[in-house]
Amino acid sequence: MNSPDAIIIGTGVIGAAIAFEMAKAGWKTLSLDRNAQVGHGSTAGSCAIIRMHYSTFEGTALAWEGYHYWRDWAEYLGLPEGADLARFHQTGCLVMKTEANDQMVKHIRCSAELGIPFEEWSAEEVQARLPIYAMDSYAPARRLDDPEFGKPNGGRMGGAVFWPNGGYVTDPALSAQNLMEAARLYGASVRNRAEVVEILQSGGRVAGVKLASGEEVHAPVVINVAGPGSAIVNRMAGVTGDMTIQTRPLRQEVVHLPAPEGFDFEAQGTIVSDSDIACYCRPEQGNHILIGSEDPACDPHQWCEDDLDYDRNFTDQWTTQAMRYAQRVPSLGIPSRMRGVVDLYDASTDWIPIYDKSSLPGFYMACGTSGNQYKNAPIAGKMMAALVRYCEEGGDHDAAPLQLDLPYIGRRIDVGFYSRKRPVNQESSFSVLG
Repeated sequence: MNSPDAIIIGTGVIGAAIAFEMAKAGWKTLSLDRNAQVGHGSTAGSCAIIRMHYSTFEGTALAWEGYHYWRDWAEYLGLPEGADLARFHQTGCLVMKTEANDQMVKHIRCSAELGIPFEEWSAEEVQARLPIYAMDSYAPARRLDDPEFGKPNGGRMGGAVFWPNGGYVTDPALSAQNLMEAARLYGASVRNRAEVVEILQSGGRVAGVKLASGEEVHAPVVINVAGPGSAIVNRMAGVTGDMTIQTRPLRQEVVHLPAPEGFDFEAQGTIVSDSDIACYCRPEQGNHILIGSEDPACDPHQWCEDDLDYDRNFTDQWTTQAMRYAQRVPSLGIPSRMRGVVDLYDASTDWIPIYDKSSLPGFYMACGTSGNQYKNAPIAGKMMAALVRYCEEGGDHDAAPLQLDLPYIGRRIDVGFYSRKRPVNQESSFSVLG
């Protein structure tokens, strides 16, 4: 396709969702990605957790809406019967009450207001579900070289909040491929191994892109969904000048460990967020546990200026995360061979994404999404399709932000919440939790 209506840079789960929603709405879309396959950027390394708890009302509403698309995945996509679909495992999501999250007061309030099912559990109820767990408190999180590492602080965990609708998607790359296949049913095109090196402009607005091959592809709309490469693409477009929120690629390590002997974590476990030890975890195939970091203050952030040039080897961070989780699960065995994922987040200044237009007419952004927006991909696709139409039809999103209806939950949100020009949101956790 040499003259699409819109070019979408990136075929991760959010880029693919945007292609699907725009194609359904009648746009001729062309998706470009430098990777060899759809979904093979940072989406492939995602933990693919579907949760409802956020520290802001808008974030909670979007996530609750998003859950319903994963629950109804086959119906949402409309692919032919027998298609190989990513699967959503509804395990529930447990969040430990801690001082760091204010005993989950805001999260409970947001969930109650939106009618999201949740339960408050005592420490004894947590241990009934997860008998491998010990309920000593270790906060604050420490590095392994801290003499106080691994020593309980004398307190006990007071309980947790459980969201029964939480879960995870088994194959995040496949979920992006599902979305792109569904988009193709509506005429969407995709080209892989196509690296964008220039954003073309003409007459004061975007005019398309130039590829590394030298080829130019022209279109009146370009959407930057380049994940960890989004900041580079924004700089190509020259649109960073009015942005109060920036994005940068951040290196992350995720640990894969076997569950303790005698406990089937894959079948009986759940997603757990535990800011007392600064780890989250979820079940993984083969009775393994996947363990990620909640970015405690003691851990240095490994920012990367180039989203291709980063160390893909495990470091002592892997061991730190494994040992932090072992504080909660004393019977955990830690093998000598390191297994897991090393990849990048596309992290924004306040860890809340940018879903917005830009200062360059026709150039749009869905950036800063990594770490906590996988779950929102389908509704983010709807949001961006609605935003592009609103602006291209003359709406001034900066002055009068788009109001988006969330069809499953019957709510309306102000899309200006995700503005590139917003003040840094102090309600954010400033971590992967969003």
